[in-house]
Amino acid sequence: MERLLNMILRRFVNKGINAGIKAATNRGKGNQNQDPEARQRNRQGQNAARGVRQATRMARRLGKF
Repeated sequence: MERLLNMILRRFVNKGINAGIKAATNRGKGNQNQDPEARQRNRQGQNAARGVRQATRMARRLGKF
């Protein structure tokens, strides 16, 4: 029972971490309200965040062992 609870809790925490990273790269603005330069910076930030998410996934996998 405890393993099941830990698995569900871990999923929620991981989703929250990913949502926080995505929100930080958007800086609270939607794509429609941005000028082209800001849109490009936002896209670069999202690409960097994608790398961060991949690194956190790898760290989570290593943390299981």
